[in-house]
Amino acid sequence: MSARTKDDLLAEAVRLREQGHPEQARERLLSLTASYPDAADVAYQTAWVHDVLGLEAEAVPYYERSLQGDGLSEEDRRGALLGLGSTYRVLGRFGQATETLRRGVAEFPDDGALRTFLSMALFNTGDHHEAMRILLRLIASTSGSPQVQRYRPAIEHYAADLTRTM
Repeated sequence: MSARTKDDLLAEAVRLREQGHPEQARERLLSLTASYPDAADVAYQTAWVHDVLGLEAEAVPYYERSLQGDGLSEEDRRGALLGLGSTYRVLGRFGQATETLRRGVAEFPDDGALRTFLSMALFNTGDHHEAMRILLRLIASTSGSPQVQRYRPAIEHYAADLTRTM
């Protein structure tokens, strides 16, 4: 198979997933990943379709493979870090979730979705203060609500230490 054929087949599998046919997409992606075991884009899409189907444990090795090296576009790398971190969290692997999502936030500090999922993983590890700090800062910086923006300085101040009192 040529690289063009791989890309065409991958695009077709992605279309199937997007159009609500994840089982068919999974079959095609498993075939593609057998032919192209080192292709990061194929591994990422294979992981994603497993997640869509509720097969999180099966998604993990594909996510991990997709993140080896630098074979993913920036957008797909963001998605793979979020997907792997979220999948670890769903599987109860909270330490790995936190580690993966911290890596994602370090690489993409402006990504609110990564920060949100990191806060969920931190909650699961019992680090409620850091989880709340992340969420409060995210709300303060991204909310379009005039009421939130009116109190933004106070929200950001309290986010630094919710236990502080007068």
